[in-house]
Amino acid sequence: MPPRLYYDVKNPGLVTVDRPFYRRLGETTRRTLAEKIVVPIRTGRAWPVKQGQLCRIVALEGPQVCDFNAWNIHNPRERFWAARSRQFEGAHVTTGKRLWSCLPYLRPILHDLLGSRCDPYLYKLQNGTEFNLTCHNNLARAIAPYHLTEWDVHDVLNIFQITGLDPDNEIYFTEPSPARKGDFLEFFAEIDLLCAISNCPGGDLSVPGRGPDRGDPLPTCKPLGIEVYDVDPALLDSWRSPEPVRLSMSVYD
Repeated sequence: MPPRLYYDVKNPGLVTVDRPFYRRLGETTRRTLAEKIVVPIRTGRAWPVKQGQLCRIVALEGPQVCDFNAWNIHNPRERFWAARSRQFEGAHVTTGKRLWSCLPYLRPILHDLLGSRCDPYLYKLQNGTEFNLTCHNNLARAIAPYHLTEWDVHDVLNIFQITGLDPDNEIYFTEPSPARKGDFLEFFAEIDLLCAISNCPGGDLSVPGRGPDRGDPLPTCKPLGIEVYDVDPALLDSWRSPEPVRLSMSVYD
């Protein structure tokens, strides 16, 4: 018997998507650059993206991994939910996939997940060393000006990164980034967002950062670019920002 999919794209029920609309947005030249940011190596950056804007994360000089978080800028309790996004969209998102927000909201917040971010607690656990140059640190520092803390950093979307599960042990692994200069991930903001990335201190992940073979990945680190675009309002005439799921009763009833 074939496995029963958590979400069947051929029989989506109420969870439908207007793919031609998003394809037109991705292909349009009717856009204006609103903001351009360069994120230096081994740092993090947070920035707002308004609903209806396009945002692009760019490999400026070649392969470089980054970790991505997103929140509703007006209500940061609503944030990217990696687990539900995997269930709906697959472990590795690609063109046309959506990123979903957490409960009790559950709506697509980005239109475009397997691993998590590196963190100092993992280094302490595995190596017995104090190391505060991690994606978790970078994200926490980046969102601090927006009055968010380490507690608000959540499971990430890994960008420009190869991840998977070892077939023998089903344990998470990574491989060196295959990104090339000029490669980018672009998404459409369904709601007003606060976004953040960590320009991973591990660079392109070709040099192990933990374990007996660990080395110094600094020579592989490269800057990343962020570009935010306004699009022609006429392209958005048929689009409405999605509403959160609303229940008729309390979960405590």
